Amino acid sequence: MPDDVLSQLVTLSRHLADPAHDYVILGEGNTSARADEETFWVKASGRQMDGIEADGFVHVRFAPVLGLLEASDLSDGDVKAELEAARVDPAATSRPSVETVLHALALQLEGVSFVGHTHPTAVNAILCSQRAEEAIAGRLFPDEIVVCGPAPAYVPYTDPGLPLARAVREALQAHMAEWGEPPKVILMQNHGLIALGRTAQEVENITAMYVKTARVIIGTYALGGPRFLGVQAVERIHTRPDELYRRRNLEGQRGGP
Repeated sequence: MPDDVLSQLVTLSRHLADPAHDYVILGEGNTSARADEETFWVKASGRQMDGIEADGFVHVRFAPVLGLLEASDLSDGDVKAELEAARVDPAATSRPSVETVLHALALQLEGVSFVGHTHPTAVNAILCSQRAEEAIAGRLFPDEIVVCGPAPAYVPYTDPGLPLARAVREALQAHMAEWGEPPKVILMQNHGLIALGRTAQEVENITAMYVKTARVIIGTYALGGPRFLGVQAVERIHTRPDELYRRRNLEGQRGGP
């Protein structure tokens, strides 16, 4: 039911915004969830995720939002008007997030029903560094792979909004070509983290685990830098039946800070 989806999205957003996690502050971040085949909920522009209520989200249609990806010569004002026109309720006054196109794109991926975009300090310490691509080039420990997948998709810095959505689309296509499946994590240079999940709980778990991964990466540089697992080890962990079973079970369990 759409109302149940919205309730889960509210809960997810509040959990991601818990100050103890250090994922977002003030108006940072946004979240979304598929309502049905034709529509989705996305955080309204300017709303804070901390303490957000159901009225902090906008119900929009996929088709006109995704159509913006192919449009040309659109000004910022044009994009704003098109996003507002995509609202299911024409009388709604809240404006969809500037990243609504990105969310629509992510929610079209197989197995993705919830999306959480955050700016964790530990993750951005890497993504804002000179050695960001080097630092995320490999996997470090089994649970990183189980929860966050065999590799993140990486997006060089791009202007937020429609240009970023198009850059994310290119990164997703490259990831799919290499791995044959959507990523669980998208990392955006000088920007932040996107977690893609089948459930709201999976988005929480992915976010928590990747923040731990970022802390581990940063810690390794005190002792000479990361020692990545080999490609065969990564592929083995990603496809082991017992790990697949554990991954499915974790989707229904709450993650930590």
